[in-house]
Amino acid sequence: MIPQQESDFDHNYLKPYYGKLFPFADIFKWMTYGHDGKHPGCDQSYFGRREFSFTLKGDFYLRFQSFNNALELENSIKEKCPLKIDIGPVYTVDPAKRHAYAQGDNNVFAPVERELIFDIDMTDYDDVRYCCRGADVCLNCWPLMTIAIKVIDTSLRDDFGFKHILWVYSGRRGVHCWVCDGKARRLTNEQRASIADYYRVYKGNENSHKKVSLMGAALHPFLATSYTNVLKDYFEKILLTSQNLLATEERYEKILSMIPDESIASELRGKWQDSRRSSSAKEDINVVRWEQCKQLLQSGKHKAQGLRRCVEEIVFFFTYPRLDMEVSKHMNHLLKAPFCVHPKTGRVCVPIDPNQCDEFDPTTVPTLFQLLEELNNEGLRADVNGEWNGTSLGNAITLFRSSFLEPLQKACKEEIERSYNLKLQQSKNSVGW
Repeated sequence: MIPQQESDFDHNYLKPYYGKLFPFADIFKWMTYGHDGKHPGCDQSYFGRREFSFTLKGDFYLRFQSFNNALELENSIKEKCPLKIDIGPVYTVDPAKRHAYAQGDNNVFAPVERELIFDIDMTDYDDVRYCCRGADVCLNCWPLMTIAIKVIDTSLRDDFGFKHILWVYSGRRGVHCWVCDGKARRLTNEQRASIADYYRVYKGNENSHKKVSLMGAALHPFLATSYTNVLKDYFEKILLTSQNLLATEERYEKILSMIPDESIASELRGKWQDSRRSSSAKEDINVVRWEQCKQLLQSGKHKAQGLRRCVEEIVFFFTYPRLDMEVSKHMNHLLKAPFCVHPKTGRVCVPIDPNQCDEFDPTTVPTLFQLLEELNNEGLRADVNGEWNGTSLGNAITLFRSSFLEPLQKACKEEIERSYNLKLQQSKNSVGW
């Protein structure tokens, strides 16, 4: 379990972490999106218009920090040793000089670019997990995050055509997603809200019995694919038994309350209250009861319109990703930078490979204390790329570079080249005319 109390964290450890391990150069390469000054088509002001926010010891917040180059960013972080680094949007002007631009009649200070971001927090699943609550996380409930990564990542690529997607462990109880394609960064707030709403299946509030509403005679193709390829198997093969979803009266009543036909709910309740008939020495009681529930709901005599989606709705309720919609809808939301250290757990916010997310174990993510011990014991063995192979952070940095940063840089350079050549051609045509 990743406990709620502070663990393996000492503010004084941040100085050597930022001094020796934090990948400043990689963060800079990412945040410039090819605008590094090496091509005549680069926007030299691009990185300097990006907002960074620091949370310092004592809960002091420094918003609207900006830097002209990688060295300024590195020096500021090493000097201030922030507990957390948040990344905001790229603005029309340098955010540190926003007040100077606000003096005029026209307020020209506004966000113009921002990654499409998603924030998924385990606390939003507290009504469907019984192993932990609040900030606590364990390997029995972590599959809920794995499901979210699989469902959202597949959809972002297949339904929207995005390619450059970064998933990051939050360091404690959730995951963050950064969609970094050019067309994603330039989405308006309205377009972001539309994408967020595309993923919405939860309706109602805490007092409503049925929070999932799957409308229509057939599931939307995205929902049908998610159900068939991810949700159904995770529910039946993992969560049903690991969470003991039908093991007690209190728990099975939650599922019975989602069945709109009271006669079916009463029939199942009768079966389950008689433990001698509902349990088997050879089979898990959760599996037995779920099969009984499915059989009744999907039998010929109960194929009424209101029950058509009931099995799917139950599975969606317990498994479907629960996004913080407001984070995704607005360009000006901040999100914690990768490779920060979570002050409550001491764990580093490392990237997650969506293709191998089944294997990700949040309880083995390196902690700040562990990394500094490795530095002391092994010494620094830097290769030509500056990667610290003597620590557990090496694999995370390699993953960040190879699966995300390098393909992104290549695409950004090509986009800048195309845009530059197009402007040159337009200029020639104008002169020729």
